[in-house]
Amino acid sequence: MLFSSITFLYYFLPLTLVLYFLSPGRLKSAVLLLASLVFYGWGEPRYVLLMVLSILSGYVFGLLVERYRKKRAGRALCVISVGISLSFLLCFKYLDFFLENLNRAAGLEISLLGLALPIGISFYTFQIISYTVDVYRGERAQRNLIHLAAYVVMFPQLIAGPIVRYSDIAGQLTVREHSFSGAASGIRRFVIGLGKKILIANQLGELCAGFRASEEKSVLFYWLYAVAFSLHIYFDFSGYSDMAIGLGRVFGFRFLENFHYPYISASITEFWRRWHISLGSWFRDYVYIPLGGNRKGQKRQLLNILIVWMLTGFWHGAAWNFILWGLYFAFFLTIEKLWLLKLLKGSRFWPHVYTLFLVMISFVIFNGESMGQLLSDLAGLVGTGGIPLVSAEAVYYLRSFGIVLLTAVAGATPVFRSFMLKISKDPIGGKVLNLAEPFALAGVMLVITAYLVDGSFNPFLYFRF
Repeated sequence: MLFSSITFLYYFLPLTLVLYFLSPGRLKSAVLLLASLVFYGWGEPRYVLLMVLSILSGYVFGLLVERYRKKRAGRALCVISVGISLSFLLCFKYLDFFLENLNRAAGLEISLLGLALPIGISFYTFQIISYTVDVYRGERAQRNLIHLAAYVVMFPQLIAGPIVRYSDIAGQLTVREHSFSGAASGIRRFVIGLGKKILIANQLGELCAGFRASEEKSVLFYWLYAVAFSLHIYFDFSGYSDMAIGLGRVFGFRFLENFHYPYISASITEFWRRWHISLGSWFRDYVYIPLGGNRKGQKRQLLNILIVWMLTGFWHGAAWNFILWGLYFAFFLTIEKLWLLKLLKGSRFWPHVYTLFLVMISFVIFNGESMGQLLSDLAGLVGTGGIPLVSAEAVYYLRSFGIVLLTAVAGATPVFRSFMLKISKDPIGGKVLNLAEPFALAGVMLVITAYLVDGSFNPFLYFRF
C-alpha cells in the first residue's frame, strides 16, 4: 500500500485514525501495530512472517542482552542478535549478487535463489539492530512485545524511513502526547510531502523516463536528465520523509528530521549532514565510531570512512553501481578531510557549484541500471561518441518541464519557507496566512486526488532499497 494512493488516503488512513483515537491509551500501540501489519501485508503478505520473526528475535535477544550485558555473554548475545538480523537481509537482498559474481569469476553455475526483496527490510533491520545495540549500551529493554513491535513496523516510516533509533523513541512508546495542534501540524506536513511526491517528483520522473526512452540524446539532454533525476530523488524521498514525520506527529510521535535543504551545501561533508540524516547518523554511531572513528590516527580514520561508505553504497542495493556510488563519496569526503575543506572556505560561491556538480554526477552513477549504461551516461555528459550538443527532443523536454524544474529548484532551497515565515511574522499577513492555509491544503489535496484517479502506480524510489 502506498501513501500516494486512493486506498490509503481515503480508506485505510481515516479508518486507522478513527480506531486509534477511539481506543483507550493502553490499546493505542496495539491498534497502531495491527494497522501497520495490515499496511505491510497489503502489498507483501508473504513477508509478514519474516518481519514477525525479526521482531521476536529482537525482543528475546534484547531481554537476554540486558540481563547479561555486564558479563562477557552480553557482548556475544548482542553480536548474535545483530548477526541474525543481518542474515535475513543478506539472504534476501545480497545472496544472489554474491552468487552471480562468484559464478562469473569462477566459471561456476550455482543456481540463483531469485528471492523477491521484501519492501522495507533494509529499514526495519537497521531499527532492530539499533534496539539491540542500544540495550547493550545501557538502554532498558522493552518488556512489552506490542510496544517493541509497534516501534519496528510503525507504518508511517516502515517502508522508506526515516530510520528511527530506539533510544530516540523509547519513552514515546509508552507515553506520548496527543493534541489538536499536533495533529494539525502533522496533517499539514503530510500534505506538503504528498504534494512533493505527486506534483513535483512524479513529473520529474516522467522527464527521466522520457530521457531513457529517447533515441535522440544530446549533451544538453544528458545534463537535463542529471538535474532532473537529482531533483526527482530529492522530492520523492524527502516527500516520503515529510509524510512519515507528519503521520508520526498525528499519532503522537516525534521523529527526527531526515533532510535539511541538502542542495544548498558548500561541501560533500555538509551535504551528508543534510541528506538522509537518519542513515548517515546510523552508520556513524553503529559502524564508524565502533570501528574507532577518528580516535586512532588519520590513516585508521580514512580507512573507517572507506568502510562506512562502501557499506552505505551497498545498503542501497546489491549492484556494483551502488558500491561505486559509495566509494565515490568516500573519495571526496577523504580529500575534503585531508585538505579540500580548507580551500573551499576561501570562497562563498564556488563551493556550492563544486558540491552540486559532484552530487549530480553521483546520482547519475546511482541510477545506472548496469555498468554499461552508467558509463554511457557519464560519457554523454561530456559529449563523447559524437553525440550533438543539442537535440530537438532535449529542447522539447526543457520547454515542457521548465516550470516544474524551476519550481523544484526553488523548492529545494529555503526560499519558500523564508517567505512564508516572513509573512507569518507580520500581524496582518499572519492572520491571512492562518485563514488561507486550510483552504490551500484542501486545494492541494483536490489536485493530488485528480492526479491519483487518472494516474498509474507511482511507487517511491526508496521502496527498492
